[in-house]
Parts: sequence; C-alpha cells; structure tokens
Amino acid sequence: MKKGDTVSAIDEPITGVIISVEEDTILIETEDGFPMRFQKNELVVEGTLLKKNIARTNMEAILSEKEIPRKKKKNTPKPKERNIPPMEVDLHIHKLTGATRLSNFDMLTIQLDTAKRQLDFAIQKRIPKIVFIHGVGEGVLKIELEYLFRRYENVKFYEADPRKYGSGATEVYIVQNTTTLEK
Repeated sequence: MKKGDTVSAIDEPITGVIISVEEDTILIETEDGFPMRFQKNELVVEGTLLKKNIARTNMEAILSEKEIPRKKKKNTPKPKERNIPPMEVDLHIHKLTGATRLSNFDMLTIQLDTAKRQLDFAIQKRIPKIVFIHGVGEGVLKIELEYLFRRYENVKFYEADPRKYGSGATEVYIVQNTTTLEK
C-alpha cells in the first residue's frame, strides 16, 4: 500500500485514498473528504483481490462448464401441497346426530346447516379442498349441496374420486384469493 492508492475498509463500508503511510498505521481521505486512520490489516487496495482471482481462474474450465447441458428440473408439487389430505365431512344423518326419528325435512336441514358451517370454516381457515360425503340415496341432498355451492363465488365443485368415495361424494375446491384482505 502506498500514497495515492484507493482502499476500502474490510469491516466497514468506507472507501478512500491513502494520504500517508506510517509503519502499520495508514491515514486515508474518505470519499466524503474526512481523514481517517486505520491499521494496515484493516484495509484492502481496491481491485487487488479481483485481479488475483481473475489471474487464478481457469477460463477454459468455466467455458466447458457452461457448455454442459443441465438436466431440467421437473415441476413437482411441493410436499406441503402434495400431501395435504382433503378435509372430509360425512353428512350421513347417523354421523351427525344420534336421533333416530326425524322427518326428511329435519334431516335435510341438519345436513345442509352442517355443510354450510363446514364450508364457511374451510374458507375462513384457507383450507383448499373439502370432500362432502352425502351418499347415493335419491339425490336430494346432492342437489341441495350443489345449490349451496353455487352461491359461493370462490368455490368450484365436482364429483369426488369414485375409487375412494364411490358416487356418493362431492369434492369442493376453494379458490384462495390472496389479494383480498380480511377485516
């Protein structure tokens, strides 16, 4: 290091020009015009590390590395997304209540109230999928559920996996809207 060299402090964001060198103490003038004293081991001459590293770099090795075709990464879903089991809601009346003597209207009302409550819960908790198990029967509950789901803008629904649920379940996908702020 000599007078006139541009140096930078190792541990601080200070750059300046050497004004004087006195044994191990160096006086620099910062870019802002302030004089500052540093120990010789606290400074590095600008560009010297870069020049040394460039001189040691094997350019042929870098060029050959760039020419090797790399394997493309597969677009696999994140483990968090891949392993989330859907929320299941069994709407069979014997699962919801222990009552044995209810009218068809009362049973349907309980089932629909449960479905609405669970759907609202899933939307609030940002659960992306729910499977409503309604059974086959005469199809009244299934039709009423579809009517309920159509009232929600952010809900898509379709028949659930028949291998797992048979034809008596409906899967609901809740579109998560990240731009809407909840109050």
